Amino acid sequence: MSIQILKKVGVLTGGGDCPGLNSAIRAVVVRGEQLGFEVIGIKNGWEGLIKKDIEILNKKKVSGILIKGGTILGSSRFNPLKVKDGLKKVIKNFKELEMEALIVIGGDDTLGVARRLLKSIPIVGIPKTIDNDIQGTDFCVGFYTAVQTAVDIIDKVYSTAESHHRVMVLEVMGRDFGWIAAYAGIAGGADYILIPENPIDINKICDNIKQKEKQGKLFSIIVVSEGAKLKGKVVLKTKKRDTFGHPQLGGIGEVIADLIEKNIKKDTRWISLGHILRGGTPCAFDRILATKFGVKAIELISKREFNKMVALKENKVISLSLDKVKGQKAVDKDIYQITKIFSQ
Repeated sequence: MSIQILKKVGVLTGGGDCPGLNSAIRAVVVRGEQLGFEVIGIKNGWEGLIKKDIEILNKKKVSGILIKGGTILGSSRFNPLKVKDGLKKVIKNFKELEMEALIVIGGDDTLGVARRLLKSIPIVGIPKTIDNDIQGTDFCVGFYTAVQTAVDIIDKVYSTAESHHRVMVLEVMGRDFGWIAAYAGIAGGADYILIPENPIDINKICDNIKQKEKQGKLFSIIVVSEGAKLKGKVVLKTKKRDTFGHPQLGGIGEVIADLIEKNIKKDTRWISLGHILRGGTPCAFDRILATKFGVKAIELISKREFNKMVALKENKVISLSLDKVKGQKAVDKDIYQITKIFSQ
C-alpha cells in the first residue's frame, strides 16, 4: 500500500482583523483536503513566515469557526519590507516548509507585500478589509458586517438624539475612502454623510441644521469617516505611524461636534465606533463571500493558476492578475450621489 504524500499549501491573515476571516480559512481547509492538500496555517501574518510560526490545519480544527469573528491564525501589521533581508527570509522559509503555494488573506498592505513576492512564491490573494477599498472587487470580506454593526448603533443613537433634540456625530473607520460611512449612513438614515473623497463644509452643515430646526426637525445624525478632511487636513489621534507608514487617525467626530456646538449653540455629542466595527460574528453575506473566496483560491492552486487574486464582480467570483490589482478604490459615484440626496 503506497503512502499518499499531500501537497502543502500555506495560508495567512495579515493586517487588521475583520469578521469573515475564519470563514475563508475554513473553506480553504475543507476544500483543500478534498483536493489532496495539507494546509499549513501561518501565525500572525507575514511575521509567522519570518519566524516559522505555523500550525497544521484540518477539518477538525476549523470545525465551528465559521461563525467566529477575528482569525484563529492571529494577525499583525508586520511588514517584512521593514526588516533586514525580510523578503529573503520569507522566501527561504517558504521553501524550507516545502509549500507548493501560499494563500494570502489581506488588505492593500498585505497584498502589496504579496505582489513583491510573485516572482519567487506562487501566491493567490483573498481581499479582506472593512474599508472595502481594494481595486478589482465589488466587495471585500468584512465590509458588510462592519456596515451592519454601524447601522445597529445608528439605530440606537437615533432614538436618544430624537428624545433630547441633539445632534449626534458618529465617527467610523475609513482612512482614505468612505465606504463604511456611505453605506451605513444611507442604511441608518443619517442626515449628513461625510467622507474623505469630499471636503467638509462645516458652515453649510450648521446652516442646514438650523434650517431643519425651523421646519420642525429638532435632531440630526451625522456619520463621518475618520479620514474625512476639514480645511484640507485629516485629524490625527497621535503622531505615530505603523510599519506601512500610515498615521493613526481619529478625532474628526469630536472636532465636528465641537464646531457645531460652538457655531449654533446646539447640544451635540459624538461617538467613535473604532474597532467595534472590526469585531463580532460575521453576517451571512460575509460568511458566504469568504467561503466562496476560500474555495476559489484553493481551486486556483489545484489548477496551478498562481499569482491571482479572487474577486467578486457582478455577483460572480472571478480571478484577476494580482500584479495588476494596485491602488485603492473610491466610493462609487452613484453611491455618493445617493448620500447627497439625503444630506440636504
